[in-house]
Amino acid sequence: MFKKDKPDLGKWEILEERTIYECNPWIRLDIHKIKLPSGKIVDDFHRLVMPENVVVYPVTAIHEILMLRAYRHGVGNVTYLFPGGFIEKGEIPLDAAKRELLEETGFRGGDWQSMGSFVPHSNYGCGKVHMFRATDVEKVQSPDSGDLEEAEIHLMNREMLMKAVSDGRITSLSSIAALSLSTNDLFV
Repeated sequence: MFKKDKPDLGKWEILEERTIYECNPWIRLDIHKIKLPSGKIVDDFHRLVMPENVVVYPVTAIHEILMLRAYRHGVGNVTYLFPGGFIEKGEIPLDAAKRELLEETGFRGGDWQSMGSFVPHSNYGCGKVHMFRATDVEKVQSPDSGDLEEAEIHLMNREMLMKAVSDGRITSLSSIAALSLSTNDLFV
């Protein structure tokens, strides 16, 4: 039996929008004045606008999984993570994924498959993450990422990765999501 007074789950209406902080190209913080389907007005709903980015789950021909180990200031520690980064203006996600894998690791992949695109935080946005699985990756050059931090390249098996997650050595939700998606029969 359905309730007669079900809430209206329709789209919220943006009445006003203003940027209160911006540091291009990395982050923008907006405040929206919104009207809910119920008619209620919310004067200060915050939304984070960040660039779209990619994460690559790279696998070698002998089924080793490529990970980076690097300091990440957002977590204030050294962590394991999959290669990835921002999508440049005019770049499609797959091209960005291929570029990031090559720049950060010196590896290039043979077969590429999308594992989907996701928003990190459903309420505040935070950009879209495009996940890819690259198989038969092989080293073709030295890494040349131009990033602020240095990174070590590690080849691991799935058991080692799962242990790294349970031990807290993988802290990035996007890396954990890529690992989880890669175990799905659709992507194996």
